[in-house]
Parts: sequence; C-alpha cells; structure tokens
Amino acid sequence: MDNNKRKLTEKELKRKNDFEKLSSEMQQKGYKMKNVVINTQKAKYLSLLVMFPFMALVFWMYYHVNGFDLDCLSWGFLVALIVLISCLIILHELIHGITWAIFAKNHFHAIGFGIIWNSFSPYCTCSNPLKKWQYLLGVAMPTLVLGGGGAVAAEMTDQLLLFLAAEYMILSGGGDFQLILRSILTDKRESVYCDHPYECGFVVFEK
Repeated sequence: MDNNKRKLTEKELKRKNDFEKLSSEMQQKGYKMKNVVINTQKAKYLSLLVMFPFMALVFWMYYHVNGFDLDCLSWGFLVALIVLISCLIILHELIHGITWAIFAKNHFHAIGFGIIWNSFSPYCTCSNPLKKWQYLLGVAMPTLVLGGGGAVAAEMTDQLLLFLAAEYMILSGGGDFQLILRSILTDKRESVYCDHPYECGFVVFEK
C-alpha cells in the first residue's frame, strides 16, 4: 500500500489533503507525528502467527464441548460457508465504521469504505482524530464480535458452520491485532490517533 507503488483514488487523495491540514495544525500545537503502518502482504503471513493462540483456544473449547461431527460436510456446506464468510467480511468493515462513528466528531460523515484492488483488501477508515482507546476499540471490535462472539454462538448451538466462520474471522483480524501490538510502543500521556489516509495503519500525534 505504498504511495509510490499504486495510484491513489480521488477519495484517497482528498483524505491525504485533509490529513496534511490536520497534521500541520497538530504540529503547530506541539505534537510530534509518528506513522504506524503495516505491509498488507506481509501481514497476511504474520496473521496466522499472531492469531494462532486464539484460534487454538476456540478449537479446544468447541471440541471439548461438542466434538466434531463431520457428517454435515458436503458441497452445499462449502457453498454456505463461502457465502457466510463473504457476508461477514463486509460486516467486519461495517463494525469498524460503526464503532469509530460513535466517537468521531463528524460521526458517520467521517467514515469511508473501499477496496484496495492490487491486494484485494477491503477497508474502513475514519478521517477524524480519536483518543487511543477509542481508536483501538474500533480496531478490535470486529474480531471480538464476529470471532469471539461467533465462537461462543457456535459452541452453544453446536454448529460446525459457525465454528469455521468464527475461526476465519479470528484469523482475518490478524492485521488489526498487529496494529494493536504496534500501538503498545506509543505510551505518551498526550496522544491522538488518526487513521492513515491511504495506508494500512494509523498516525499518532503525541507530546
């Protein structure tokens, strides 16, 4: 997602210009800017490593309670799983947006959605600056709801379809949790978080 490797869309260029104005204002107030971005291609490989402990825990819990009845596996089951995961991917981005919109100054007017076609990566972005906990809550919420919540629902209903979808949603949250881990390095008392206007990551203004 490097600016030099792909052409920015009109929406991304507008967000870039708006961000540069915000950056100038924040630096005039004495804040220093720190970019925290990840490479989407590398993040996909690291996601399994980051999320494996959570996936293993969910696997153990489901197996311990329900076991695995594989008699339900069929082509119809596979199609249903693909459709369900496709819907959940969209819902994942919507949950990002809904959570951030609650805290953003301009609410849903600050939220944008799109797809980076060269890596086929759907995204949600918030153009308003947020407090650290607000921003990170928005980052984590889709995995907590769709991964954690989905795993609990699967265990309670003994639905293998829900279990597999929940495992996938936990794995798909790997990039988000890599950002959360990176945020640990930013521990200044006064900090403001803002989505990066065109890269996968965020910018911290701190002093």
